[in-house]
Amino acid sequence: MPRATVDITPPGQRPDEEPSLAVRNNGGLAPSADAAPAGRREALLVLSFGGPEGHADVLPFLENVTRGRGIPRERLEEVAEHYHHFGGVSPINEQNKALIAALEAELATAGVDLPVYWGNRNWAPYVEDTWRQLAADGIEHVYVFPTSAYASFSGCRQYHEDVARARAAMPDATRPGGPTAEKLPHYFDTPGFVRANADALAAALASLPDDLRETARLVATAHSIPNAMAGVAGPGGGAYEAELQAAARLVVDAVAPGRAFDLVWQSRSGPPSVPWLEPDINDHLRTLAKHGETAVVVFPIGFVSDHLEVIWDLDNEAEQTAAEQGLVFARAGTAGTHPAFVTAIRELLQERRSGGTPRLGTNCPADCCFVHTHGRPTGVHPGPEASRT
Repeated sequence: MPRATVDITPPGQRPDEEPSLAVRNNGGLAPSADAAPAGRREALLVLSFGGPEGHADVLPFLENVTRGRGIPRERLEEVAEHYHHFGGVSPINEQNKALIAALEAELATAGVDLPVYWGNRNWAPYVEDTWRQLAADGIEHVYVFPTSAYASFSGCRQYHEDVARARAAMPDATRPGGPTAEKLPHYFDTPGFVRANADALAAALASLPDDLRETARLVATAHSIPNAMAGVAGPGGGAYEAELQAAARLVVDAVAPGRAFDLVWQSRSGPPSVPWLEPDINDHLRTLAKHGETAVVVFPIGFVSDHLEVIWDLDNEAEQTAAEQGLVFARAGTAGTHPAFVTAIRELLQERRSGGTPRLGTNCPADCCFVHTHGRPTGVHPGPEASRT
């Protein structure tokens, strides 16, 4: 089931030139500071990475993820074994379904009459198909919630591109492109996201023996990305790392104010010749052991659910590395469907519907997080569940 291929750049325009993706996806207008017009038919779209639903889906899914990047077939088959280990089924799909159900209940309780849809970049339900359904249902405007909280090409801009691709794939009709759209802003520092991660960190600390809780090293992890991608993240560059540092600081301070933590990286992909953010979590664990640390608590602040990369790269590889180094290891959960996180999403939605200056992530400059073609990684574009190819 291949992903649609559509040129989303208008003739004569470079991808990093005005009008921006945010403007084009909003029908040619910048996201408004005014409240949503009365009577406009609106919806919330949960937009995610996608994942296979069985053994037969795994290789076609990986081919979607790595299309155009020259990844050898044998490397895809090697990565496919990670999925086959779990029956060929990515946990991200059920996690997205659970989040949507929680959002529907949250919206109903708050009296917000808005339908929730689901679309993916790399597997069914593809965002293009969901967009056609939105149009068929008469939806006029879509608020897009991505399953990534941070700035970067893969964490923000690529979701704008997904929407642009879905709109470009719409058949010409009375409403070219179908509904207009605006992506919800970055949410790494929202109280609900912070609270969900803080509760998980506190629980992981509590799982340690009493004599290790105060001395265990706290280690935040996020998906590594190429240095070139990190350098252009956000309007001024460096926003991916800065937002992660800020989020981790907020989470730790909610549990143990002022306690030190480390931010390290996981799930690197691509050739060794391309520099990516370091250190890798496994290398960092070895360094901690050499310096006499005895226990570590890892909290994957860069992810919103316990999908394949979290459970493979942390619960298998990192935990095994810790054991080999004699480190007591605990891993905190992700935000998932924590009630505070679900409430935070509803609040983001209501923030945009009520008006006010659009924040970063909603109204991004044309060149924000833009990675020139020659600088894009030849492995997977990392995302919420990018496979390690």
